[in-house]
This record gives sequence, C-alpha cells and structure tokens, in this order.
Amino acid sequence: MRAILPICALLALPACTFVKMAPGAQQVKVLSAAPTGCERRADVAVSVTHKVGFYERSDTQVRDELETLARNEAPGLGANRISPLGPPEDGSQRWTTWRCN
Repeated sequence: MRAILPICALLALPACTFVKMAPGAQQVKVLSAAPTGCERRADVAVSVTHKVGFYERSDTQVRDELETLARNEAPGLGANRISPLGPPEDGSQRWTTWRCN
C-alpha cells in the first residue's frame, strides 16, 4: 500500500500546474515577434522544472508555464507586451518585454 501512494503522486504530476498568474499579468499580451512602435523595456530569463526524475513534463505545459512567468515579470518592468527571444530549452526561455500604447 505504501508503494502505491508515490506511484499515484507521480502519475498525477502531469496535471499539476506549478506557476500561477500574478495580478496584472492577465493584461500582458503575448506576441510572436518584436512589435513596431513599442518601447523595449528589458529582457527576462525564466525557467521551470521540465524533468522530475526520469519523467519529462509535457512540452505544452512547460511552454505555458514559461509564458506565464514571463507575463508575471512584465508589469514590474512597466511592460504590457512580451515576445520570445527563442524557443524553450531545458525548461528555460528568454523573453523581451515591451511597452506599447
């Protein structure tokens, strides 16, 4: 019975979301490329756990959490848009933050 609990916890892990949206981050728009007519604020690097032991987390979930972390950073930098500088790699990604009117 004791061995079943850790196995169940590991199987439930893919459904877990480790990153929550911060206040103000919901208004931050995600762009696929650098916008025109906007002020570049700062670059941010974010990272999440992409692997737990031998188990690799879903690429979609890791990408979503990286985006959420980048959106969470934007309001503190005076930004209201973000765009990725490249694809995620090993649970990390760099983003540029922008201030657009």
